[in-house]
Amino acid sequence: MNTITRTDFNFPNQKSVYHGKVREVYNINDQLLVMIATDRLSAFDVVMPKGIPYKGQILNQIATQFMQKTQDIVPNWLIATPDPNVAVGHLCEPFKVEMVIRGYLSGHAAREYALGKRVLCGVVMQEGLKENDPFSHPIITPSTKADLGDHDEDISREDILKRNIVSEADYLVLEQYTRALYQRGTEMAASRGLILVDTKYEFGKTKDGKIVLIDEIHTPDSSRYFYAEGYQQRQDNGEQQKQLSKEFVRQWLISNGFQGKEGQVVPEMTDEYIQTVSDRYIELCENILGEPFVKADVSDILARIENNVVAFLAAYKKDK
Repeated sequence: MNTITRTDFNFPNQKSVYHGKVREVYNINDQLLVMIATDRLSAFDVVMPKGIPYKGQILNQIATQFMQKTQDIVPNWLIATPDPNVAVGHLCEPFKVEMVIRGYLSGHAAREYALGKRVLCGVVMQEGLKENDPFSHPIITPSTKADLGDHDEDISREDILKRNIVSEADYLVLEQYTRALYQRGTEMAASRGLILVDTKYEFGKTKDGKIVLIDEIHTPDSSRYFYAEGYQQRQDNGEQQKQLSKEFVRQWLISNGFQGKEGQVVPEMTDEYIQTVSDRYIELCENILGEPFVKADVSDILARIENNVVAFLAAYKKDK
């Protein structure tokens, strides 16, 4: 399986490189960021040992389209996508929080609720809900952004401000942008027969002080979708929802005794299982975007990326 699990490029005018859980970000002359979406798979904040074919292309393709379709309501960092796995944008200083917004009691929130907790990140969750029920209104439950190998941690708005992780003025903008993006995402999902259950957004600040959306948006890694058709019937019958997200990977890991806790070992992912995960990601992409997925040439992914990025940077420098 020809996948991309790590890069070590040295692009023209490169200043530094940051290796995240899934993306690798190259600083070009303190002006541009070249973000490469690898095929790495992260679950429970742990990077799995094998890559998933075409996963990076899928994430990059979805994020690019949603960036383009939301730039009228929230500015973003994106300039171009010179390669199927690559996005290039303005240099930003990332905020050290992820803005998680939830319209339904699912995933992490549902697991906390099942333990009897009714407050998540300082936000009260109403009584009488069952898993996958809608909240009366979407709730924002931020988390601190972890480095590779560490766990993201829930944090309240009050603690973010008290610890001066984000200024109050900036945080109000982050909240406003988060709600606007979720509303737009909800409308776009509905047009595809989907429900945008929950999602997370990351923001940064440009050198001139502008707050912009960065990283990914509405991908199956950062979001959870349900199929709208039959949703209420499944809820009424106490059945699991039919969903589009990487939750199926989390559930497979849980069933094999892994939740990222100390002492637990990642179960073996056979080539056959890896292929099923790749197929599911392609299905997610086609359903979310409503168009066939076209596989990029992966005969030599690293050479392809390097050639495309170098050509873009040369043309960009010439235009400037």
